[in-house]
Amino acid sequence: MLGLQNKMNTKVHPDWINQGYAWYRAAWIECAELMDHQGYKWWKKQQADVEQVQLEVIDIWHFGMSAKFTPGADIENLADDIVAELSSRQPNPSDVLTATEALAANCLATKGFSVALFWDLLESAGLDFNQLYKQYVGKNVLNFFRQDHGYKDGSYIKVWAGQEDNEHLSEIMSELDMASEDFAGQVYQALQQRYPTA
Repeated sequence: MLGLQNKMNTKVHPDWINQGYAWYRAAWIECAELMDHQGYKWWKKQQADVEQVQLEVIDIWHFGMSAKFTPGADIENLADDIVAELSSRQPNPSDVLTATEALAANCLATKGFSVALFWDLLESAGLDFNQLYKQYVGKNVLNFFRQDHGYKDGSYIKVWAGQEDNEHLSEIMSELDMASEDFAGQVYQALQQRYPTA
């Protein structure tokens, strides 16, 4: 996943690691979006949209992994660091909103990203590593698709056929086999078939 994230970030900016982007900021903003999907408003009826909550968790992971890269970083060493952080993690089971707030607070306090707190959120949202991987690959493909279709210059159409692209992605992912050798290619092709051409 680190390798895929590096490729995506490189597509946006070839020298992304040295740009000093505030990845922690993007992560905590995604936390706020997640809370909207989970529902926190006691003054009105709300139903948690679990699928969208899980997609926000995946978005947070994109930015969290990006935050772990530093100039001269080696992907294998980064992976080892992440595994080490998870190995020493003291699980802190909680509800989705509490886990989200803990991660967002850490992002703001440290201007970094805690993989351990992210993992608490992942588990509270009902995801495991295999689901993280599958959904990450799908969202990574969607991000490439967005870039290839004008996301950076503003010409990308995010809503088509009455659905946001994330919703199309969810439907596509439910129909495909993650174990397929060309899983990523199949996701991209399915998005291409659905995307409006005119």
